[in-house]
Amino acid sequence: MTARTALQLALWLAVGSPALAGFVPDALAATATAAAVPAGDAAARFKALYTREWNWRQEQNAGADDEDGEGKPASHLPRVDVAAQQARTAYWTQVMRELEAIDPAALGEVDQVNYQVYRQQIEVFLDQQRYRAWEMPFNSDTAFWSNLGFTARRTLRNADDYARYLGQLADIPRYFDEQTANMRAGLARGFSQPRVTLEGRDRSIADVVGAEGEANLFYTPFRQMPATIPAAQQAQLRRQALEAIAGSVVPAYARLLAFMREEYLPKARTTLAGEALPDGQAYYRAQIREFTTLDLSPAQIHALGLKEVARLRQEMDRTIADSGFQAPAGQQTFPAFLHFLRTDPRFYPKTGEELLKQAAWIAKKVDAKVGDYIGRLPRRRFAIEPVPADLAPFYTGGRGGPGIYLVNTYDLPSRPLYNLPALTLHESSPGHALQMPLAAEQDGLPDFRRYNYISAYGEGWALYSEYLGQEMGMYETPYERFGYLTYQMWRACRLVIDTGIHHEGWSREQAIAYLRDNTALSEHEVTTEVDRYIAWPGQALSYYLGELEILRLRAKAEAALGDRFDIRAFHDAVLETGSVPLPVLDARIDRFIAGGGKSPWADAKAGGQ
Repeated sequence: MTARTALQLALWLAVGSPALAGFVPDALAATATAAAVPAGDAAARFKALYTREWNWRQEQNAGADDEDGEGKPASHLPRVDVAAQQARTAYWTQVMRELEAIDPAALGEVDQVNYQVYRQQIEVFLDQQRYRAWEMPFNSDTAFWSNLGFTARRTLRNADDYARYLGQLADIPRYFDEQTANMRAGLARGFSQPRVTLEGRDRSIADVVGAEGEANLFYTPFRQMPATIPAAQQAQLRRQALEAIAGSVVPAYARLLAFMREEYLPKARTTLAGEALPDGQAYYRAQIREFTTLDLSPAQIHALGLKEVARLRQEMDRTIADSGFQAPAGQQTFPAFLHFLRTDPRFYPKTGEELLKQAAWIAKKVDAKVGDYIGRLPRRRFAIEPVPADLAPFYTGGRGGPGIYLVNTYDLPSRPLYNLPALTLHESSPGHALQMPLAAEQDGLPDFRRYNYISAYGEGWALYSEYLGQEMGMYETPYERFGYLTYQMWRACRLVIDTGIHHEGWSREQAIAYLRDNTALSEHEVTTEVDRYIAWPGQALSYYLGELEILRLRAKAEAALGDRFDIRAFHDAVLETGSVPLPVLDARIDRFIAGGGKSPWADAKAGGQ
């Protein structure tokens, strides 16, 4: 995941707003600024609106980091209390009124696309505010307390950075108190995480509580400080850090741990379905719209998932035959092959270093070929590092994003090497660690397109990158090809499982069995993945639906352009959009076809679309 990744939009909604000061004046200023722009100048009004709101959005998120990058520097953490949330709702409601007052037909072609993308963002924000998503600010995969670990691991470059970091440490008690109050309100109305997904999720809290002084995670930036900071000042900053850890950080984490164990876990709901939450049917449909950008019903998605699972199963059966595998007498071939893959030592790394080196080798093989498939590559490169130990037990097999590809070296018997080519293509290049930096480098796009993340597009592209691995020759053995197919099957199963859990009434055991029986994922991955789907309604739908749309658009372009079709130009057209809703991508490829299939970057003067 991206690093998804991520997660950028969901995490921002979870952390909420900072200080209330200026909220109401900002809203009034918004109206005044809009009035100051001539009513007939739709383009100027639109630009003034999204520029103001984007800058406001960054201010609200100041001080909050996540796995996809750093928030705006601040000496505090965001505000997440009810008053701040109400102010945010009022602000975005006003933004939507102003947006609706602008006629898209009065905008130029580029701004008409910007309008569609921007409106979808504001609609998602308002949906999450409407359902008070801030009352459930964590899931089995990601939590507000573990996100602070990314802050602790950031590189601090000067004394001002350290001073701001110390301010954030001092603010943790207030921040946790507000999050706890919100979670308590969620419990009271039945809006909580399912109890079954909470087992062991308090470990990352307990690890902070149990680590004293320099052993604490939050002391990390002080272990090696820049030589440009004088020694005496370094010593003073280290003393302040130890005082903040002992006086603010550890007590706040201890209170949170007690709350989670003594109050949240016992009172958490015993149901699984998103539709079992307050106003659950509408809430789940809103989640589907957010993560897929499509207006599909749960029943439609479930039926499509079943169809794709059946199709992929046939491809997997052919790959097993190609491998020469013979099932033991009396055993069915498919389950026997899965057992073979899950248990034969040849398929598993013996050390974390071996796993990391193999991932690096695959990434370098991609480097040699990716230029044949994508015309413009990002300037930013990426590192390959292990998932931090405090996150690893419940983390996915890998995550990628700007500048980083994290590989999970925890529980090596659950990290098969035959899946590693597909994982690497998805999380590094040409997946998340290529797409997200490339979007950020598009100076012709407004910031809300360069830095935002829409799951259907981002995860769809990353999954399509696994598909490209076939054409790039990345799956060199039948086992690696089966690993690719099991990853495709895994995402197709998500369509069935997510809708099965949140709409059809599936049990956790039913979902685990379905994923176990249809893929070669390890038992550890199967259980952590199913818990992620339970705890995060709708997110799992984005991957496969996004990939199917990109594949459909590619087939459409190939058929329309014939000999003029250039795979590099097509991928450039997809990537230069930034992260967009799937209907916007559909329209973009229509323009690509109408323009003769040229790369948007073939002309140095080409701007964003």
